[in-house]
Amino acid sequence: MLDKAPEDTASKSKLYYIHDPMCAWCWGYQPTLIKLAHSLNKGPLKLDLIRILGGLAPDTDSPMPNSMREQIMSYWQHIHNKLGTEFNFDFWTQNTPRRATYAACRAVLVARQFNREQALILAIQKAYYLRALNPSDDHVLATLATEVGLDRDLFLAQLNAQNTQNLLNTEIAFARSIGGNSFPSWVLIKDQQPYTIPVDYDDHINTLSKLHSLLDVS
Repeated sequence: MLDKAPEDTASKSKLYYIHDPMCAWCWGYQPTLIKLAHSLNKGPLKLDLIRILGGLAPDTDSPMPNSMREQIMSYWQHIHNKLGTEFNFDFWTQNTPRRATYAACRAVLVARQFNREQALILAIQKAYYLRALNPSDDHVLATLATEVGLDRDLFLAQLNAQNTQNLLNTEIAFARSIGGNSFPSWVLIKDQQPYTIPVDYDDHINTLSKLHSLLDVS
C-alpha cells in the first residue's frame, strides 16, 4: 500500500489582510496589494487572500477637530511624498470631516454578501482620496454602492442594521486577536499560530518571499 502524501501545509494555512477602506496607508498600499494578490493566485503558495476589516474609527457625528484635520492632512502628504500616491486635498475644504470609518466598514460587509466587496472598497477609496467625497456619510456610501451594482434601498436597509454592526464587531475582535492592530497588516495563520508579515509598501516580492520562507515553499 502506498503511503499517503504529506499534507500540504500551505493549503491549510490562511493569509489575512487587515485593513480599513478609509485608511490612507491602505490606499497608498493598493498598487502593491494588487501585485501581491496576483502573485498569490498564480504562484505555488495556494493561499487565498482573506480581507478582514480592522475598524479604524467608530461612528460619531462630531466634526473632526482642527488639530486632527491637520494631522491627517500631514499623513496624506507624507504618503504622497513616500509612495507617490495621489490625494485630492479639496476633500478638506468641501466637506465637514468626521473621524468615523465604521459606516464604510459596514458598507463593505453588505457588499460582501453580493460578491462586490473589492469593487466597493476601491470605490470608497477613490471617492475619499480622489473625488473629495466623504464616505463617513450614508448617502455617499449609497451612491457608491449603486455605482458598483448594488440596489440602493436594499443597501441602505442593511448598512446600519444591528446585525451588520454585530458582524463588524466580530471581525474587528478577530483582527485584534491575531495581532491586526494597525492597518494595513498581514497575518499568516500556520499550524494555528499567527505570524505577522511586515508590510513592504514598495515591493510585493519581499512579502511573497517571507511567505515562501514561513511555509517552506520553493
